[in-house]
Amino acid sequence: MNNACTTWTPRVLALLRIATGYLLIWHGLAKLFHVPHVAMFDNLQLFSLLGVAGIIELVVGALLIVGLFTRPAAFIGSGFAAAAYFIGHVAATGIFFLPMLNRGETPFLLCFVMFYIVFAGPGVCSLDNLRKKQA
Repeated sequence: MNNACTTWTPRVLALLRIATGYLLIWHGLAKLFHVPHVAMFDNLQLFSLLGVAGIIELVVGALLIVGLFTRPAAFIGSGFAAAAYFIGHVAATGIFFLPMLNRGETPFLLCFVMFYIVFAGPGVCSLDNLRKKQA
């Protein structure tokens, strides 16, 4: 069992990276391009806090999906998710230690998933690995 887990670790890490990027990119698309349509983003200004969040989500999500500049992108994404948790969920409700009550489970979890990716790297199937081989 340990041998199989060790063999599959880089592949599952890549899957975690891609799934995380997938979630982020859809948040960015909803904010910036209204796909899928979320009514609260209808009058979003590009240079507002939510507009900049959409840009960060779109760029970091795309970088994570393809595995390019994975560690810096995940670091920025982790900090962004922490800020989203504190600004959008803790400050709005005053509830810090209960993400279930302040509705902040998603940014809370994304923060720590991306923080893990900073240290674990991209896994297999990433453009970062291609860059290393060419250098």
